Amino acid sequence: MKQYLLSVVQPDGPAPEAEVLEKIMRDVGVVDAEMRAAGVWVFAGGLHPPSTATVVRVTDGELLTTDGPYAEGKEHLGGFTIIKAPDLDTALDWGGRLARATTLAVEVRPFVNEPA
Repeated sequence: MKQYLLSVVQPDGPAPEAEVLEKIMRDVGVVDAEMRAAGVWVFAGGLHPPSTATVVRVTDGELLTTDGPYAEGKEHLGGFTIIKAPDLDTALDWGGRLARATTLAVEVRPFVNEPA
């Protein structure tokens, strides 16, 4: 089976109110449990805000590190799930379920190479 990255696209700004966030986290927990039961779940994780990021790049042969995300934007990667699915349609179905649970956009993208 192919592996797919389901990227949760989160808007910059404050987190939702506590009661809204509690419902979202409950709904995400349900989707995670469904993924595990279906045998498609591989790995998932949430990320700290972009302000905690450090970018490492090579410039003129030297490694440079800078604080913050590599690009300014109005959205950032808030979390991700890696699944294994037989085809894109199945991966898109799971991405749709995750989008409903998070109330955010979810980008579905296949990995280039299959895992060993």
